[in-house]
Amino acid sequence: MTSIRNIVILTGAGVSAESGIDTFRDGGGLWEQHRVEDVATPEAFVRDPDLVLRFYDMRRAAIQTKAPNAAHDALARLDREWPGELLIVTQNVDDLHERAGARRVLHMHGEHLNVWCTACDARSRWTGPLIHRPGCPECGEAALRPDIVWFGEMPYRMDEIFAALEEADLFVSIGTSGAVYPAAGFVRNARELGAQTLELNLEPSQGSGWFDEARHGPASELVPAWVDEVLAQR
Repeated sequence: MTSIRNIVILTGAGVSAESGIDTFRDGGGLWEQHRVEDVATPEAFVRDPDLVLRFYDMRRAAIQTKAPNAAHDALARLDREWPGELLIVTQNVDDLHERAGARRVLHMHGEHLNVWCTACDARSRWTGPLIHRPGCPECGEAALRPDIVWFGEMPYRMDEIFAALEEADLFVSIGTSGAVYPAAGFVRNARELGAQTLELNLEPSQGSGWFDEARHGPASELVPAWVDEVLAQR
């Protein structure tokens, strides 16, 4: 660990699950009793925009009632105290990393508390409902949609992520299923580029065999212990 300077961390639903935020997709392909295809694709938004907007309005409201847990707090501490390069790439669309105090965070799948105007392409902070078609804060058009990367859309800031992976000495995956690409492929990218790789997950992920080391258990226990270890050896 003493040779580690640059760290890339990928976080998934398992980091926020202990804060009461449901994982995106269960074994039946449902998310809060909705088929993913009905609420998380561009086609669904065209077909039934009211259903999609109501669904995300509920999610946006619910997330604002949740609080960071010990895993978020530990990663925020690492962000504050780590002297080298650090990037937390999160698949999560909540703001719990930021509320815990982390600053070096990249949301590859967008954010529930942002909206995207399809008329002027502006992205704005947003905490209220969208069902009544409010106007864009920038251009005034009623063309807002959740700033969420839906299935079939390209994740955000992939160039920055791959650039960070190229420089990483350590890649850590926390609370991810290893099933959703392109994020599921990051461990292979990191290994091919010579980084050490570590999985922290409740149970072995689908890509667990790609990691040099895997530790399994609740994120609220594993992550603080790992951060203590990393900072003690810097």
